[in-house]
Amino acid sequence: MKLLDWYILKRFLLTYIFVVLVIVLVVVMIDYTEKVDNFHKNSAPGDKILFDYYLNFIPYWANYISPLMVFIATVFLTSRLAARTEIIAILSSGVSFIRLLFPYVLGASVLAVVTYFLVNYIIPQANKTRIAFEVKYINDAYTYSGRNVHLTIAPNTYAYMESYNNLSNTGYKFTLERIEGNLLKQKLSADRIEWDAKKKKWAVYDYKIRTIDGLRETLTPGIRLDTTLNMKPDDFGSDFNLYETFTRPELNKHIDLLRSRGADGVEMYLLEKYSRDTRPFAIIILTVIGVIMSARKSRRGVGWQVALGFMLAFTYLLFFMLAKGIAESGNLNPIVAVWLPNVIFAGIGVLLYNTIPR
Repeated sequence: MKLLDWYILKRFLLTYIFVVLVIVLVVVMIDYTEKVDNFHKNSAPGDKILFDYYLNFIPYWANYISPLMVFIATVFLTSRLAARTEIIAILSSGVSFIRLLFPYVLGASVLAVVTYFLVNYIIPQANKTRIAFEVKYINDAYTYSGRNVHLTIAPNTYAYMESYNNLSNTGYKFTLERIEGNLLKQKLSADRIEWDAKKKKWAVYDYKIRTIDGLRETLTPGIRLDTTLNMKPDDFGSDFNLYETFTRPELNKHIDLLRSRGADGVEMYLLEKYSRDTRPFAIIILTVIGVIMSARKSRRGVGWQVALGFMLAFTYLLFFMLAKGIAESGNLNPIVAVWLPNVIFAGIGVLLYNTIPR
């Protein structure tokens, strides 16, 4: 690390922090303007608005726009250096363009590592509080509307409910079947099933258990039966941005649970998992592209280069959202959807490096 490297690295990080703070401040103001009526309507306490919502809202958005803001900061800083002919002086002194990229890549790598740990372990914890606030004070009351619900709750064990009331945590017309091969071995049928919060168990009411052993059948009726099942009331609760509240281990566990049950919507959680891996690489790729684009002194000035940087940054975001939407519909593999923008823009970076004069 030479003095020049420290000079560029320091200004790169300070510019990034400044750009993020400005954009996040604008986003907070817009968000408050949109939701102030909901705050008054639902009597949200001021301390909860500040500490539960916005204190967790700021890091969420700072991370969300991080790749774009790194790109904008890179273009802004490099174009200013180029406008002052500092880039020309650096290259004229014998420093190669690849060597010039070193402090930028180092700074982007630091941000990438920090981003990885934030998005996988810190921000999900903050999102738990933020989203809980949104569900209570901003969104309308949630009502589970699923009908004819089928769940795989254990190997060879399948549950069914005609309907479920999430306000009373009660399921109606409940059945539980154990099937081995193609043979039904046991079937429990009940008028309703309720969650006992004290016992942390399900209470089955007015049930009949039909047990089949070859040609022999046994029917056991009963009024109430307490049982432990591999399902919880949370499984029927609001899934509003639920994937954002999971840390990395929790996200992997939830994906495994959905797969074991054969449930729909796995793609959304896979997209969240893989996008957390691609975000750090996006920061580095966009940083390199930003330097390549803005290292040449332009007669149109810094403003033109910054505007062009914004256009390319939002093109990346638009392309990512398009690929993500296609993957959510099941028409594209999730891992391909989240990596495709990075691969394409990495190719654009190579093309720009080989074609733009410096």
